[in-house]
Amino acid sequence: MNPGIKVFAPASVANVACGFDILGFALERPGDEIIARFSDAPGLRITKITGASGKLPYDILKNTAGFAAYKLLEHLGETNRGIEFEIHKKMPFGSGLGSSAASAVAGVMAVNELLNRPLTKRELLPFAVLGEQIADGAYHADNVAPSLLGGMILIRNNNELDAHRLHVPKGLYATVIYPAVEVLTKDARDILSESVTLKQHIEQSGNLGGLIVGLFNGDLDLIGRSLKDSIIEPQRAKLIPHFYEVQEAALKEGALGCSISGAGPSIFALCANSLIAENAGREMKAIFDRAKIENQLFIGPINQEGAIKL
Repeated sequence: MNPGIKVFAPASVANVACGFDILGFALERPGDEIIARFSDAPGLRITKITGASGKLPYDILKNTAGFAAYKLLEHLGETNRGIEFEIHKKMPFGSGLGSSAASAVAGVMAVNELLNRPLTKRELLPFAVLGEQIADGAYHADNVAPSLLGGMILIRNNNELDAHRLHVPKGLYATVIYPAVEVLTKDARDILSESVTLKQHIEQSGNLGGLIVGLFNGDLDLIGRSLKDSIIEPQRAKLIPHFYEVQEAALKEGALGCSISGAGPSIFALCANSLIAENAGREMKAIFDRAKIENQLFIGPINQEGAIKL
């Protein structure tokens, strides 16, 4: 049997407090894996899905990984090429960690690797975004771009996929906790007000600019002052039990900032080093443990590689 190739696409944190829909960074773990191999039967097929509890369709036009891969094959004129996918979900659904984005990225990465890299990673971005769009209906890259390219990514314009990698100071660690409570992306979108006050706009713009300057200059104090969300967090915090307690615990342990990851319910903290990240994670986890809310904790540096062939 043809062993094929295996790829990994990491989870990601979108928004990063002050960058709603335009900022995201990749995590070391968790993530999704896809095994791809050539097949005698024409066309792309999904033959196996694990870790999804039956929630994912095998129809390639309804599956984020399948659709992204199909759009890439269409672009390459290879839709009749026989390819089989095994999708191994290794991260929770509806976690605010870019689960559908990781699947879409893994799909295009797998096809590209199997066909000996006809496109660069950057050139795969539009196909991966189309795949994620199947899941949430929105055309945005704040999860997809970091999962694919790695690092901290600024999306200047989502429609144009004008994405730029930001410098990340050495030693910066992310602590992410996922409490097993359901926050639907649609609900998290619907709760948001259509209007923003001038004061909020000025504050958020200042924080986003400050965060970018702080990252490039390695100014941890400026990063800490800037990791504040004046617009989205106050509206969404009510959807996540114990959010402000968790945020306070992380900041008390020395985290630079702490906010909601994507649409939630996951909460992230950026920390100056691994010790602070571990201490913050311990205290964040303890709050959910005391509340008897099942949770998963992920700690690691910002993933600079993004999707890789394993």
